[in-house]
Amino acid sequence: MKKKIIIGIWLVFAGLFIGLPLYILAVSHDFLGLFGGMPSLAQLENPENDLSSTLYYANGEEMGKYFRTNRSQVSFENLSEELRTTLIVSEDHRYFGHSGLDMIAYLRVAKGLLTFNPAGGGSTITQQLAKKLYSTRGEAMEGSIARLGRIPRLVVSKTKEWIIAVHLEETFTKEEIAALYLNTVDFGSNAFGIKAAAETFFGKEPAELNYQESATLVGLLQGVTRFSPILNYDRSVSKRNEVLTKLERAEVLTAQEADSLRALPIDLSNYKVESQNTGLATYFREVIKKDLLKFCAQRDIDLFEAGLKIYTTIDKDLQQYAENAMYWWMDSLQATFLEEWGDKNPWVNENGKEIKGFLDIVIKRTERYRRLKKKYGEDSDSIGIILNTPRPMRVFSWGGDIDTVMSPMDSLKYYKKFLQAGFMAMDPHTGHIKAWVGGINYRYFKYDHVRQGKNQPGSTFKPIVYATAIENGYYPCYEVVDERRTYQTGGDPPTWSPENANMKFTGESLTLRQGLARSKNSVTARIMSLIGPENVVKKARSLGIESPLAPVLSLALGVSDVSVYELVGAYSAFANAGTWTKPFYISRIENKNGEVIQNFVPQQKQALSERDAYLMLYMLQGTIEEEGGTARSLDWRWHLTDGGNEIGAKTGTTQNYSDGWFMGVTKDLVAGVWVGGDDRAIHFPSIKYGQGAYMALPIWAKFMTDVYANDSLGYEKGPFPRPRQPLNVTLDCAKYGLTNPADSLLQQKLDSLKVDLDEDDIM
Repeated sequence: MKKKIIIGIWLVFAGLFIGLPLYILAVSHDFLGLFGGMPSLAQLENPENDLSSTLYYANGEEMGKYFRTNRSQVSFENLSEELRTTLIVSEDHRYFGHSGLDMIAYLRVAKGLLTFNPAGGGSTITQQLAKKLYSTRGEAMEGSIARLGRIPRLVVSKTKEWIIAVHLEETFTKEEIAALYLNTVDFGSNAFGIKAAAETFFGKEPAELNYQESATLVGLLQGVTRFSPILNYDRSVSKRNEVLTKLERAEVLTAQEADSLRALPIDLSNYKVESQNTGLATYFREVIKKDLLKFCAQRDIDLFEAGLKIYTTIDKDLQQYAENAMYWWMDSLQATFLEEWGDKNPWVNENGKEIKGFLDIVIKRTERYRRLKKKYGEDSDSIGIILNTPRPMRVFSWGGDIDTVMSPMDSLKYYKKFLQAGFMAMDPHTGHIKAWVGGINYRYFKYDHVRQGKNQPGSTFKPIVYATAIENGYYPCYEVVDERRTYQTGGDPPTWSPENANMKFTGESLTLRQGLARSKNSVTARIMSLIGPENVVKKARSLGIESPLAPVLSLALGVSDVSVYELVGAYSAFANAGTWTKPFYISRIENKNGEVIQNFVPQQKQALSERDAYLMLYMLQGTIEEEGGTARSLDWRWHLTDGGNEIGAKTGTTQNYSDGWFMGVTKDLVAGVWVGGDDRAIHFPSIKYGQGAYMALPIWAKFMTDVYANDSLGYEKGPFPRPRQPLNVTLDCAKYGLTNPADSLLQQKLDSLKVDLDEDDIM
């Protein structure tokens, strides 16, 4: 008997001191492929915690994130003392006394199993971190033993967690491990990590969390759905109170303090799930994402998990003012639009008649129709049935989202009646884009109307024609008769007879400044005929217009589509002494450690001389200063020229009032607005409201009013800087005494401009 006892003792000894180390060694090295892989030493010492990439405003404030899982890092020092204490007391109260493995907890678990009275888990915070960081229970780390069943698989996984936990304790401090753990866990509501959780549930930073908020979040670690304060409020309160009771037992809280906290409701007034559909600059965040994905693909970086820090040029205040201005005006304009059309549909042909079958044509362009067509076939009756079957849905309105019942066709009809808009503002000297509003509501209308959308610019293209003329010898006081002319086009149709917007011609001689100010098509067309459309296309290219431009006479009236982005960039050269600066919106990109990957610098070229650029500013001021100027309301209504402030401006209205534009230039900011329908057939019924001065100008005016009202932004009113060299022409047109006859010197210059453009220059 004694011998058997001795043998038993030796067997236990051998098992503990020889077999166990051999087993651990075998697991560590995946002996014969039985146990599955382990993280390498480098991976253990540098654990990868996938991070959201973060966008920042120019002032360093966070704008938004790109993520598959919404996660951001936070250090132990940036956790509130209440949160630290709550985590340790609730999850691992001997945390600072063990080295990754809590033997006392294991004995408690073993006793519970032997007595069939489970007493909770024995995993330490470090073990839980090991499981989260390295997915120890995933298929990728399984060996052949895992095929024997659940228990063998679990034993091997637990062993790996013990091994990794010990190594983590050797590599990191307790504080670092606690922070790493909180950065890796899922709190539900698309919040991964404590920073995202604190922001999502309470609108706070982790450093600001109190005991009852900390208890709520720590309670979520036991089950993100079961104890969610959003999905299961009562259970969440009970779990929070359990955690508070642990704090009371640990004498962190007095009985009175704990009772008071347990009596509180969970305040979810600041609950907000991070989404690309909400917040400021929603359109901008989606536009810049495409550039970032391209940037990352070239460097083998995963934008959604690399933790990049992307610093943009967007000014948070200016972005807010831009969005406020757009929403303020578009709400009002939409009401006017619907009132003007009454019970009629706004999609009409050139004769003002409703386009029959318009919605049937448009529905076929949608992704919904393409999916149905692929599933049922193009001629299937099922498509029509589905598209005309009412169903519950939430739709956009300027008064707030509406829950209603509509068929997809009814929904299309409803949304097609909304006017859309795009706005961009930039610093003409640096190229920094300061505000970008791509539409009226990103959640419901994803299409960006700043760079993605392109529309006929109408009269806002005219300054490029005049800039070409000024550069080639014309001057603001040169006169053209406001009369009907017919021009030979050399194409089909063979002639072109442009009309003024009001279909009238006065017969008076107008200076170029007056012609631009009153947006007289007759004057611009005459100048285009003299300088040639090919030269205007060349000038547009030098001003950053990359869209296809038809080298025809009617280009003078803005018949070729361009974007707000392009046009704002072009006007910026006028305010920057003739230097065109390509608009851009990223200043630098850093990796997750704060190391700069790339700095971005302006791309510039001289598009005009300083003298000619100033003459164009003087021309553009005429829309406010000249009698009949289309932007005079900036003075008498908006008072934006008070205090000697100089503004260059141009309105634009296209045929049938489909597009309304406004471009505004100050010494420090250039901004542009487009307003119109989703389709050119959708527009105001008349020019009364369907002109740029009414549709678009108020957005720019409201924006600039708010900008000037905020002294802290540094945008002060004032005159445009004068050119360093004296002008070689006078701006006092009375001194010229000119009449209509063409200037012979100019004509000689124009004759020398006849050139043939390469096809690449116009496409």
